[in-house]
Amino acid sequence: MYLKTLHLRNFRNYQEQKIDFTAAKTILVGNNAQGKSNLLEGVELLATLRSHRMARDRDLIKDGESIAQIHATLERDLGTSDLTLSLRRHGRRSVAINGEIVRRQMDFLGVINAVEFSSLDLELVRGSPEVRRNWLDTLLIQLEPVYAHILQQYNQVLRQRNAFLKRSQQSGINSQDSEFAIWDAQLVTAGTKVIRRRDRAIQRLAPIAAAWHGNISGSTEVLQIKYAPNVPLEKDQKEDVQQTFLGKIQQRSAVELHRGTTLVGPHRDEVELVINQTPARQYGSQGQQRTLVLALKLAELQLIEEVVNEAPLLLLDDVLAELDLSRQNQLLDAIQDRFQTLITTTHLGSFDSQWLNSSQILFVKAGEISM
Repeated sequence: MYLKTLHLRNFRNYQEQKIDFTAAKTILVGNNAQGKSNLLEGVELLATLRSHRMARDRDLIKDGESIAQIHATLERDLGTSDLTLSLRRHGRRSVAINGEIVRRQMDFLGVINAVEFSSLDLELVRGSPEVRRNWLDTLLIQLEPVYAHILQQYNQVLRQRNAFLKRSQQSGINSQDSEFAIWDAQLVTAGTKVIRRRDRAIQRLAPIAAAWHGNISGSTEVLQIKYAPNVPLEKDQKEDVQQTFLGKIQQRSAVELHRGTTLVGPHRDEVELVINQTPARQYGSQGQQRTLVLALKLAELQLIEEVVNEAPLLLLDDVLAELDLSRQNQLLDAIQDRFQTLITTTHLGSFDSQWLNSSQILFVKAGEISM
């Protein structure tokens, strides 16, 4: 797939900016806080309808404006698509394909695929379980766009069940009340779909990431990625997962009622990253942690390409400065011209002449782009 044009209107610090992409690799050069990352964020939003910065829609709209738009023209094997995402300060976002409003947002997902790799991704190793869950969910949305709807359903049931638990605390309802059984059943049905899909995604991603990690580390380290669901997953059969899930909820019902919140379900899952039998967050240097994240990102690219049968876009946000020369070369060699790549940097010193000669170079300053 090839991103031909990107048009940003009142998005972040861009008022009106159109970019035509003329090479497989585009290097965006500029000082910090000029808008380089914002441009990549626009592409990421078109691909996943999420931002790795986890911003609210109103934070994405330029100060003083009520609506922001991101518009792109994308070429794929099956033809060209025009994509539009409209964000509103007071109202719901909307999406359109070829000028037609798409009512279900999951039908917009999967038209463009992209993998974002930023300096924030080191939090995948060092951060909380929520960071790893968000990373896995974002990948799953691209592999299987219907997952966005599944996750939304689960989160909605979770919010409603938590509200019910708080009301029950105040009104003195006990865990034997019939309404408990209704919320338990809904949580189990929605949560089981999340658990099974997360498990399958990790099973597919883990060996690819381990192979990349072996290459980058010179086979001196062994990476394991393990899905550690909050509900034990002994068998992948839907009925077995549901039964285990329900049993665990019923065991914890009194504690949940006391705390007024749901303690069982995929919102408490973990993804374990292990190097040489040791949890990665406790293992070695920042350099080794960067190797792990680089392996994860290369594995994401490969897995998406295998599933959708086209190479996704690669968005590299200021990561070369985070990598030593060896890891930079591993990354740049892996890209070559296989993936259309948008890469931000504060200077061009990280790139050899071959890369510079084959790249489109754009300069970003205060929300304006020049050649």
